[in-house]
Amino acid sequence: MKPTMLFLCSVLLFSTCHSKPPETANLILINGNVYTLAWPDPSPANGAPAASAPRTAAGWKGDAQAIAIRDGSIVFVGPNAGAMAHATPVTQVIDLHGATVVPGLVDAHVHILELGRKLGRVDLVGVQTEVEAVDKVAAWASGTPPGSWVVGYGWDDGAWANHYPDMTLLSAKVPDHPVYLRGLHGYAVWGNRLAFQKARIDATTSAPSGGEIRKDGKGRPTGILLNQAVGLLERAVPAESPEELKEKVEAGLRAMTRAGYVAVHEAGADAALMNAFETLAAEHRLQARMYAMVSGRDQDLVRRWIARGPDRTTDKLLTTRSVKVFFDGALGSRGARLLADYADAPGQRGVSGPENGFDAKLVAQAMRAGFQLSVHAIGDGANREALDYIQSVRGTGAAGGTDTRDRIEHAQVLDARDVPRFAALGAIASMQPPHATEDMGWAEQRLGADRVRGAYAWRTLRRSGARLVFSSDLPGTDYNIFYGLHSAITRRDKSLQPAGGWRAEQRMSPEEALRGYTTWAAYTAFLEKETGVLAPRRWADLTVMDIDPLAVGERDPDRLLGGRIEMTIVAGRMVYRRPGSR
Repeated sequence: MKPTMLFLCSVLLFSTCHSKPPETANLILINGNVYTLAWPDPSPANGAPAASAPRTAAGWKGDAQAIAIRDGSIVFVGPNAGAMAHATPVTQVIDLHGATVVPGLVDAHVHILELGRKLGRVDLVGVQTEVEAVDKVAAWASGTPPGSWVVGYGWDDGAWANHYPDMTLLSAKVPDHPVYLRGLHGYAVWGNRLAFQKARIDATTSAPSGGEIRKDGKGRPTGILLNQAVGLLERAVPAESPEELKEKVEAGLRAMTRAGYVAVHEAGADAALMNAFETLAAEHRLQARMYAMVSGRDQDLVRRWIARGPDRTTDKLLTTRSVKVFFDGALGSRGARLLADYADAPGQRGVSGPENGFDAKLVAQAMRAGFQLSVHAIGDGANREALDYIQSVRGTGAAGGTDTRDRIEHAQVLDARDVPRFAALGAIASMQPPHATEDMGWAEQRLGADRVRGAYAWRTLRRSGARLVFSSDLPGTDYNIFYGLHSAITRRDKSLQPAGGWRAEQRMSPEEALRGYTTWAAYTAFLEKETGVLAPRRWADLTVMDIDPLAVGERDPDRLLGGRIEMTIVAGRMVYRRPGSR
């Protein structure tokens, strides 16, 4: 061998021996249309993408092709060749054939136990009449032993508010089973005569503060309980065992991973539910990440968590660092607290105050101990009270200088004077795009033409500098991500009505809609350094779908409603892959 050739070989050998080889991967996804979301947020004024976003005059296109994953973390994002440099003979390589990859979807406001329960209950979502609902309940009851409870869910307590049913037909068709039917939004329940008897609700029963027992002209209960009175009947339904609770939580989480979600934020867990979460986590049975809000109504639980302190570590699937309280009820059942009377019910302003069932001093103690506050507030009155409460505890100006990221859950109806206070207090507006499209048929009746301008006001909030996060509020709303994105982008329902979108000036851009379920959700849970963006050393949480939500959302958003989830990956583990996918 010539000396020059020998020297070159020696150099190459030295380089090979001393350069650090690429980190090996367990899983590699190639040939994808990958959106990392690693560029800055779009303009709050109009949703225009940042200059560095992967969008040209031709439209949106992913900024990467492939992802390499090892032990729950991303090790590479970029072109196919770069990802394959991390492959070994045992690496699983999946060809996505052009499917779109986004940071793992997060539903930031769920009631996961209720979803698990719904899967084993009479499904009344979408029923249009009392007769249709009763027939479904009767059919279910025919297959269960007499005397056992029949539980249903989903009749529309908002749309039916002007013509609530009574127990007459329900009791006649289902006389031998106590029946408990929860309304779609959870602020109304409907039961038959046997259920009311078992709950000992009769003409002498008084409604709790903030609740209503609907009664006939003779003072007898009609079968409908509203707002804080729903618990009178709910308490009579037999409680699940701890194992049943865990099984229903698991069922709910399985449904969420099939829908593309890698994480959920549980909006109010009592001691029994928190025990189920913690046991599932210890038994490695959580299929998705959980961010838990402790129920402010469970005061003993709140005290225990104050003593324990909020979770600040990021190395586990279950995180608990928020407390959930209620400041009012729902708009549909006229329980939302308004600053002025309901337009269609003079003299009524909703419910608020002590009847919401939490100790303000105890919750303030939790906030000072480092817990994020999550406040259910729908009406403009409740939102003002919630902001006042946060300000009284945190102080003024960017949450008193502390990064607390307190949340207003729903922030549904706002007085213009309160909009700037979200940014000033560092409060996050945690909103549900489908609520606008589902409520538009009656929201203006409740609020009137002027006040409705401040309802479901996503663009107004963004322009004010407020931070947003999106979610479904399941099981009250369809948690299908494509429905959520479509609602945010078009403000039209599943029937594509109204043609131009309801109050279209509040629409979100496709990028804003997607960020509401990804990067903004990561920030809301204090996890923006771990997730929400696809990049090396971030969590390997990602969602694969058969449709490009940015390109399609911009060109033909109605096509989003036909989208499908192909794959869901949590902590580098494939927890769902659509049967028959390539």
